[in-house]
Amino acid sequence: MLSIAKPCIAGYLLLLLASPALATVDEDEVGAWYMYMWNHDRSDSRFGLQGDVQYRNWDLLGDMEQLLIRGGLTWRPENTPVKLTFGAANITTGEYGSRSRNTTENRLYQEALIPHRLGSRLQVTHRLRLEQRDVEGQSTRNRFRYFLALNYPLNQDTLGRGAIYLSVYNEIFLNLEKDIGNGRRVDTYDRNRVYAAIGYGVSDSIRLQFGVMRQDTDPWAKNQLQLNLFHNF
Repeated sequence: MLSIAKPCIAGYLLLLLASPALATVDEDEVGAWYMYMWNHDRSDSRFGLQGDVQYRNWDLLGDMEQLLIRGGLTWRPENTPVKLTFGAANITTGEYGSRSRNTTENRLYQEALIPHRLGSRLQVTHRLRLEQRDVEGQSTRNRFRYFLALNYPLNQDTLGRGAIYLSVYNEIFLNLEKDIGNGRRVDTYDRNRVYAAIGYGVSDSIRLQFGVMRQDTDPWAKNQLQLNLFHNF
């Protein structure tokens, strides 16, 4: 019995040591995300470009959670506010704490953005996104995301120059495949993000936004400060 138990215990310990450090995340520590979102709609074409760069930290600065670089080609069907996007992203994810091990992910995504108004001020946005994720050391798999956002300017009807506005959103992430390779599995539920912020229109093309997001993942939940710069050109 001892000859069987010892290898089992040793294997279990090796598995723990090889597991991602996410299991030891300090959920009381506030993180911070610094984000630049850009969008270019051509006036003479229904095609455009959009993308974002995000530097995410487990703490306020220095302990990198993720560096995300993403961009895509957009297309707006005629006589509709809907915007469709096909794009790609590269994500470097760092382990929590002082460890230096990083994981790389390459991703393709397809997206439908559906905006509309309720009344003269409330701006509502629905976003449906399908991702094909190629995470280092895992099988390629699909993930679905649904995003609902509300923006409400307090002092004028638009989010243009001089606008002071409130912004809230919720986004849920669902894994469409559970098998990630080598006998490992994930749940269908991946994570949920709830967010509230205040924003300011620096100009008709630039907005600054500061808020707090609560991210709930399968193994942990954490609060993140967010500083966003939105740039339309």
